[in-house]
Amino acid sequence: MKKTILYISIALLLTSTGCKKWVEGYDVSPNSPSDVNLASLLSSSELAATSVFTGQLARSASIFTQQSAGTDFQMKDVAIYNVTESDNLNEWQTIYSGALINMQTMIDKAGTESPYYAGIGRILKSMTIGLATDYWGDIPYSEALQGLNGPDFFNPKYDKQQDIIASIQSELDKAILELSKNPEDNKYLPGADDFMHGGDNDAWIKTAYIIKLRYTNRLSKKDPSGSATTVLSLFDESGLNSGNDLFAVFGPNGNELNSWNSFNVNRAGYVQMGKYLVELLKTTGDPRLPLYCSHDEAGGYSGTAKDSFNTNTSALGTLYGDPTSPLPLALYSEALYIKAEAHFRLGQNAEAAAAFNEAVKESIKRTTGGSNPTYEATYANEDASTITLEKIMTQKYIDMFTQPEVWADWRRTELPVLQPNPEGVLSGIPQRLKTPIDERINNSNAVVVSNMLQKVWWNQ
Repeated sequence: MKKTILYISIALLLTSTGCKKWVEGYDVSPNSPSDVNLASLLSSSELAATSVFTGQLARSASIFTQQSAGTDFQMKDVAIYNVTESDNLNEWQTIYSGALINMQTMIDKAGTESPYYAGIGRILKSMTIGLATDYWGDIPYSEALQGLNGPDFFNPKYDKQQDIIASIQSELDKAILELSKNPEDNKYLPGADDFMHGGDNDAWIKTAYIIKLRYTNRLSKKDPSGSATTVLSLFDESGLNSGNDLFAVFGPNGNELNSWNSFNVNRAGYVQMGKYLVELLKTTGDPRLPLYCSHDEAGGYSGTAKDSFNTNTSALGTLYGDPTSPLPLALYSEALYIKAEAHFRLGQNAEAAAAFNEAVKESIKRTTGGSNPTYEATYANEDASTITLEKIMTQKYIDMFTQPEVWADWRRTELPVLQPNPEGVLSGIPQRLKTPIDERINNSNAVVVSNMLQKVWWNQ
């Protein structure tokens, strides 16, 4: 990311009255400081969030939803749904010991003296715990992150997903209030240490609203009309506009590169473009096709079928696959698609069509750099009589390429209509990940789930 970021671990400073004076100070490693400043905590929190949102979890979601295809080594296992309780252990550990602990430490350290840091920390924390519960369902939350306090905290309880989502909304509300304060109310202000928004508190407020919309809409099956009504109220309150996007950013050096690029360079042929998405883009003449995809070996664009391991097809294109390409985390167009879906659930088809048309145009402009009148005349020209949920979710599916959110959307709506891999070890497309092996073995309070077809709470 823009500059080299060092991993900073927060260590418990051990002291002993029996130490000789002549060794005092030499027993403390400068690489394991007992205290870390807010700037370092923010940078490391954003690094950890980037790793979680753009790494293996995102690649797996892309393969499950047939935007990508797993074509070699461990990604072939993802393609056939042979994902074990050990396969995502690194991601689980990064979420808790790399991301959430730093984010919570930043919130606590900022307190009331530096509300901008606290607010950013709450947003990153909400995004990260939200991703974790989307993938694993019930997870440790209210009793998590307290292991340094002793053995009594080594077995945190598992919180219900509905309680976690409620807590996410509460945290985001607090974040919006903190970020709405005046700059002079802050002892320390974020700046260059904030790689995502450059210390812009208004931009972070907009991000908070997009995440609030995301997790309000997550309840579309639990409370269809109530969640839709709340979505529309939040959207009106948010003041969201074109360009209110959050991206993970990357730099040119070896440890700063775009996550997808780094994986594809080091593991060439492990992941190719998926046939379903490529054919959808080709059939509709989508201007995003040459940006999403590279040329295949024949000089055209093609994707690997869900039951194939063909590596002669297109790989990831330049938009998200170059070494320094930013990767989307929360987009204004996502908010517009959520708005369109909410209107549609309430039977407000004209308003749904208007929001949908704007969403498609926003996506085309963001990805290609301008409008495309030919494409938009056909695919961003709906009205009350033509708009459907399938159209909304299919265009959102295209727009959310590379993001974990596409899997959550598909699980909620089963749109677009996808058929499971007939060569898969499961009878359907996975609905969740298995409980990590470390939790099963070491946490006596773990709610262990081994069936990847078991739906999480918000999808039941």
